Amino acid sequence: MKKCTGCGSLLQSEDPKKIGYTPKSDATLCQRCFRLTHYNDVMVSYREGIDALDILDKVNALDALICLVVDLFDFEAGLFSRILASSKNKDVLLIATKRDLLPKTTGYDKFSKYIMKRCKQENISLKGIVIVEDLVHKAQSENNPSVENVWQAIEELRLGRDVVMMGMANAGKSTLVNALLNEKKITTSAHPGTTLDLIEIEMKGYKLYDTPGIKSEGSVLTYCKECDLKTLIPQKTIKPTVFQLKGNQSLAIGGIARIDLYDCENVSAAFYVSNMMNLHRGKIEGADERWKQHLGKEFVPVLSDTWNDFVKTTYQGNLDGKDIVIPGCGFVCIQGKVKKCDVYVDKKVMVTFREAMI
Repeated sequence: MKKCTGCGSLLQSEDPKKIGYTPKSDATLCQRCFRLTHYNDVMVSYREGIDALDILDKVNALDALICLVVDLFDFEAGLFSRILASSKNKDVLLIATKRDLLPKTTGYDKFSKYIMKRCKQENISLKGIVIVEDLVHKAQSENNPSVENVWQAIEELRLGRDVVMMGMANAGKSTLVNALLNEKKITTSAHPGTTLDLIEIEMKGYKLYDTPGIKSEGSVLTYCKECDLKTLIPQKTIKPTVFQLKGNQSLAIGGIARIDLYDCENVSAAFYVSNMMNLHRGKIEGADERWKQHLGKEFVPVLSDTWNDFVKTTYQGNLDGKDIVIPGCGFVCIQGKVKKCDVYVDKKVMVTFREAMI
């Protein structure tokens, strides 16, 4: 049976509700990929339906170089996952995408050193790192050497083997493959779960595989409404919003996260989130009642419209020079002295504290 060239699913014409459906017997794209490509219509989401373990088993059976594609903006969620745990015997090239979303003032060297340090802290062995710029609009630009740099790294590290693109959902794997091939061969969209099975591409003397994005259990993008993806996922370079704080302050990222900072002394909080997200600042006193009253109204988008679904994570160490990371939503860089920090998010979402990336 033929596979959809856009998402890798087996084409079938029997059941419109199942993966791979197309009403045309000679089609090369399933109906879902056709509508995503031409109308950006997701039709049905498969964020919850991809068998990650099955995909990982298929990859581990290959003699291949693993290209671990990580969204630099959403770095923590993309790097530390079952992908690395299941690929310990593979050579790994880390490709950090979406560099263009973060401020130009931070150079490649600083990002590379940060990635190497974090990988060392997590006992992750890498054969190389490539940081890439905008692959959606400027992949073939003379001022963007990203494609050339990735090809060069692959040729140096492949050693006669096949190549597999892996990563978390929405990391940019399929966009990267299309940029490398200089054609829109694989269906791409902002919707996690677009690629549904391994897609095999014949190269000169080897095979290049695209794979479905692995679901991040702690990411906002896994649980948000489809209609909120455009708000949550940055589409252009982020202009960080910076608050200068004293005393006790409560900060809100839409209806996704609430950050309470106690006894601030000359503190700055820089928000690296989509510029379409609503940010609010207020006093900690009365914050519970404000959230109960305005969640889903003033505080949007939301994962849940009830305050009872939020859980608190407390950090009481030195927060100066650290990031508060909300996977799938962004991060907040804190500079200055803070006595205590409470972060409230939906119970399904992970909160991470790390050394500042920027």
